[in-house]
Amino acid sequence: QIQLVESGGGLVQAGGSLRLSCVASGRDFSSYSVGWFRQRPSEGRKFVAAIDFFPRYFDSVKGRFTISRDNSKNTVYLQMNNLKPEDTAVYYCVADVTKPITISAAYWGQGTQVTVSS
Repeated sequence: QIQLVESGGGLVQAGGSLRLSCVASGRDFSSYSVGWFRQRPSEGRKFVAAIDFFPRYFDSVKGRFTISRDNSKNTVYLQMNNLKPEDTAVYYCVADVTKPITISAAYWGQGTQVTVSS
């Protein structure tokens, strides 16, 4: 059992950068696969990035976003560079003991809003 809390969202101009953080509480964090999903208004949650078998990304964020983790701090990061208006969404941190990370991941954070202005 773990809990996830995201932070780092906000308002940024197109072309700018943000770093999202997700702090996990609970035991054996290093044994969990982790990832990020996002949700735009009136849309379902969509895959963004994950570290399960290897780091992987949705096509539209490849080369711009980087997922990483620091197990000593029980923290997952999403570095987002060259942000675009279409990146505007609520971003969710996810974790699961199962590989790969999917929409059915067992643990979800509360979400953090990212808004990119044009």
